[in-house]
Amino acid sequence: MDPFDYSGRVVFVAGGTSGINLAIAEAFAKRGAKLAVASRSQNRVDAAVKALQAHGGEVAGFAADVRDAPAIADVIKKVHARFGEIDILVSGAAGNFPALALGMSTNAFKAVIDIDLLGTFNVLRAAHQFLKKPGANVINISAPQAMHAQPMQAHVCAAKAGVDMLTRVLAIEWGGDGIRVNSIIPGPIWDTEGARRLAPTEELQAIVRRSVPLGRYGTKQEVADLALFLASPLAAYITGAIMPVDGGLTAAGPRGFGQAIAMAGLPAGKG
Repeated sequence: MDPFDYSGRVVFVAGGTSGINLAIAEAFAKRGAKLAVASRSQNRVDAAVKALQAHGGEVAGFAADVRDAPAIADVIKKVHARFGEIDILVSGAAGNFPALALGMSTNAFKAVIDIDLLGTFNVLRAAHQFLKKPGANVINISAPQAMHAQPMQAHVCAAKAGVDMLTRVLAIEWGGDGIRVNSIIPGPIWDTEGARRLAPTEELQAIVRRSVPLGRYGTKQEVADLALFLASPLAAYITGAIMPVDGGLTAAGPRGFGQAIAMAGLPAGKG
């Protein structure tokens, strides 16, 4: 039996219309899963559904903001009504911008907390009643900022550290239901909005590469491969884990990565 055959399995990806999250959705679609994706932009939802349908499976898309608890709960109800119990839930909605703590308003700080941390809670809390019990897998998408303090990233460090602790708590609370809950920490991943924002020039990209022990950016597919593993029977005894896929960045410490962010020369953020 192929442990990565997801034929007939129901996968819901919150934030699954672009970047790493879309790559994860595509990886499951290629392996036969029934897919549902959601994000704020209807245009992005429509484009993602079209791209995912090219792999031949069933796909549904919904526009909703993870910060709006009733809206995302309604989406998850619709996913359940169409496909049945959810086997795999990926929560990956995120926001980021480089800004010094003193350059951020309360609203700017709160915006990232609300998207990353509150949004993750809203998705997981609403989905619990519709997750397959036992056997469901929850995968949260975190970030290196959860493990290492970085300049101009106070908001993201606080939000993603919260996501990882929420992962651990729910792994304990939901373990009795047979639900596994894990976090993936993508390092610097090429061709993503986050990489472009935090290292927008070739000079800064070179600094980031030097900060990674493997000496390169990662790929979206490498993150998706870890998601496939965590949702598979091969990971049946893994829960509450915070798993980097970052070329050794978190092991070495993000000195160069933090330097790149600090040198980005972008506005300090007064939103």
